[in-house]
Amino acid sequence: MVTDKKICLITPPSVFLLDERVFPNLGILKIAAILEKNNYPVDVLDLSGVENFIETLEVYLSKNDDLIFGLTTTTPQLPATTKVIDCLRAKKPESKIILGGPHVTLAVSAQKLEEKRNIKDRAHNSVDQLLSKADVIVSGDGEMAIFEALKEDADPIIDADEPKKGMFMNNKMYEDTPYPARHLIDLKTYKYQIESKVSTSLIAQLGCPFHCGFCGGRNSKSLRYIRSRSKESIIEEMRQLHINYGFTGFMFYDDELNVNKGMVALMNAITDLQNELGVEFRLRGFVKSELFTDEQAKAMYRAGFRWLLTGFESGSPQILENMKKRATREDNTRTVKIAKENNLKVKALMSVGHPGESAQSIDDTRDWLIEVEPDDFDCTIITTYPGTPYYDEAIKRSPNENVYTYKAENGDLLHAYDLDFTKIEDYYKGDPDGGYRAYVFTDHLSSEEIVQKRHEVEEYVREKLNIPFNPAGSSVHFEHSMGMSAKELPSFILRQSSPNIKV
Repeated sequence: MVTDKKICLITPPSVFLLDERVFPNLGILKIAAILEKNNYPVDVLDLSGVENFIETLEVYLSKNDDLIFGLTTTTPQLPATTKVIDCLRAKKPESKIILGGPHVTLAVSAQKLEEKRNIKDRAHNSVDQLLSKADVIVSGDGEMAIFEALKEDADPIIDADEPKKGMFMNNKMYEDTPYPARHLIDLKTYKYQIESKVSTSLIAQLGCPFHCGFCGGRNSKSLRYIRSRSKESIIEEMRQLHINYGFTGFMFYDDELNVNKGMVALMNAITDLQNELGVEFRLRGFVKSELFTDEQAKAMYRAGFRWLLTGFESGSPQILENMKKRATREDNTRTVKIAKENNLKVKALMSVGHPGESAQSIDDTRDWLIEVEPDDFDCTIITTYPGTPYYDEAIKRSPNENVYTYKAENGDLLHAYDLDFTKIEDYYKGDPDGGYRAYVFTDHLSSEEIVQKRHEVEEYVREKLNIPFNPAGSSVHFEHSMGMSAKELPSFILRQSSPNIKV
């Protein structure tokens, strides 16, 4: 027996989002499913969209003892996650806290690269900061690592990002693990539609093998190595989501659906499932432009896809090369053309603030959007996360400056201010009505100029293409009454499993 205590898994809020209840966090629900399968009692405290989340947490803590806490965090969630952990330390100082998720994986990955360079710099500081908050931090896949983390003598850093250590998910392990424990959250409070179909998200495969400089996890095996499961497993998950919850819309959150060589066969199986059930699905997902084909487009349309999302990122050939995108401007143009020929709408995901970015390169992005006429787009400002090449390979510009510089292969530079991610979150997207911030700059554009140019692209392209700004939903927040006991917390906040005695 690893523990006789109840495990409380916490999803921290994402206060930087306009609407936090669009897609549930499937990662922590996967951990919950693994624990349930092994007969551990699990509470899931879902704080997404809960405005008074600390007060809500305090109500739960006042009614529950002998707990172990497990939290997940992305980098933008870290300020809220820090507040949650500080509350746990104040109210339950003897309780064990385990912290995992993308930010931990990225920070530990960045630290390992510093060690290879024989330096101790900001990545080490980031990991030390995490260790000052949690008793155990988990890097990489959490499905098997959770059992190591629960041990009384667990190492403070559990590295499940290395295949040789036995906790790294291979295809068989991924196939054999249970689906996310969605019954431990209130799915009906998550609102998302695709073409008027009530929809939810799922993940068919893990990892992205590409090396884009801005993207987190390019040096992390668990985020870069492809792990896939059979089309039968994916189809069964969709079947259960339809039968148990009534969903007829599905957002595939795979990094790139068409990295999977069996993608067309999967699309055909999804078509067959709809014929079997007598329903019509609507689907949405991401594709990689240089891999996109007419055959894929036709199969996706038959399966119910009506929207594709693609990280085209830039309309400047030089910027695409600097970010190591691999896709060319011509690839990107061809993708939009193929999609339109097959009645698929395209949302173009664009970004500014890359190495060598200039007023002209941002104008190139604006002009490319006008040329290809996507059905929707967004344009964000790059932030250099731990775990991205832009962060991991940057060097401090001078001893007296809090600025790190990344050099592209052609010598173009990107400068970034070092951030305390436990306190700052406003770099993430931002409010389109003037709330954007930039913490990067180039030799050609200041941070303020990047913000202004991004705004000009947004305004000009939306006007020319008649694309209204359409956020995921109006800002939605919940607030619970402090008069309730923990057992009376609304089901959208607290769900509890009832497993048998632990093994």
